[in-house]
Amino acid sequence: MADEQDQTSRVPVTILTGFLGSGKTTLLNEILESETHGLRFAVIENEFGEVGVDERILSEKADEEIIEVMNGCICCTVRGDLVVALKKLYSKIAQFDAVIIETTGLADPAPVAQTFFVDDDIREKFVLDGIITVTDAKHILTRLDDEKPEGVENEAAEQVAFADRILLNKTDLVSEDELETITGRIKQINPSADIFRCQYSKVDPKNLIGINSFSLEKTLKMDPEFLNTEGEHEHDPTVSSTSTKFSGHLNINKLERWIGEIIQTMGADLFRYKGVLSVAGMDQKFVFQGVGMLFSGGFVDAKWGADEERECRFVFIGKNLDKDALINGFMDCKCSSKLRFKVGDAVLAQVGAADNDGYCRGTVRKTWDSGNPYQIELEDGKKTKVWGPVDEDEFVKASLSATA
Repeated sequence: MADEQDQTSRVPVTILTGFLGSGKTTLLNEILESETHGLRFAVIENEFGEVGVDERILSEKADEEIIEVMNGCICCTVRGDLVVALKKLYSKIAQFDAVIIETTGLADPAPVAQTFFVDDDIREKFVLDGIITVTDAKHILTRLDDEKPEGVENEAAEQVAFADRILLNKTDLVSEDELETITGRIKQINPSADIFRCQYSKVDPKNLIGINSFSLEKTLKMDPEFLNTEGEHEHDPTVSSTSTKFSGHLNINKLERWIGEIIQTMGADLFRYKGVLSVAGMDQKFVFQGVGMLFSGGFVDAKWGADEERECRFVFIGKNLDKDALINGFMDCKCSSKLRFKVGDAVLAQVGAADNDGYCRGTVRKTWDSGNPYQIELEDGKKTKVWGPVDEDEFVKASLSATA
């Protein structure tokens, strides 16, 4: 039987899944950067949106992976593209030790796994090693309890149900009692999967790769319709994504202020948001990401290459998104092509002074310093240096003495 053929002749495949913001890309980087397994991977990356972000976040320390980005949900229209990609890339993939497929956070892993059993060519060339599901301890119970329209699957529950290994990630964000409750709930859905508690998706790759744990027999007992290729995966119609990108630089201070506003107004409906940015005056890439009202962002070690086009891109995924407001807000963070003041100009800097409406006289000493349009030396007798975070009168304006 095909299932009993020598698996060493087939390339093992790991499906990496988990709801939006659970930590899948973080785990993928952990695996790629690990020196414990000695393996080389081909990576297929899937995102729910027209603008890819994760391929800009993936480790640059590992230079051996193939990254094939597919737009859409891999369990729906892109499923056929997955078959095409696997066949097309097989001659290259066969030179690697294994394949890792990272699905979008809205994917049902069942149709992806199905690919490796219903297509004869794929079945001859690849073997499904295991399904790894990453869960976010802070939000997983909410996701499992989400009420869906009739006929719409709960993706988070499907991801847990089909897992061979489950990472209970971000354990530092909840109490021990909550962890016990979450573990119990997960075991109700999937009693056979091994659960690894972790933070920042740190789990020894040896527990996740080369585990030979996917069982078609077990899966068919759980879901007798698993091999039914006529079945369709229906997404919640209220959930969508919006994304955009632009060439050039972004003002990081404007971004942080804008993110703060949308967290307050849209946070409850934001499943996931992330971006990779080119910040004016900085060589390092700025990566931001968030789930709901939890936001993090900062400069990473990776720098923009000398010949690399500097651009900014983002994606937001959630319920009932105001797409125009998100795109317009992001575009408003774009740096103007020319600053109003140059080095040596006399200006007024808003420093919250007791008089003069909070402004203090000063001189521009640098432009685009640490991501800020201006570094200003104040005329306060101490030559205090401050930054003008945004090139607007609210923060920096022309000195009256300079225009008189």
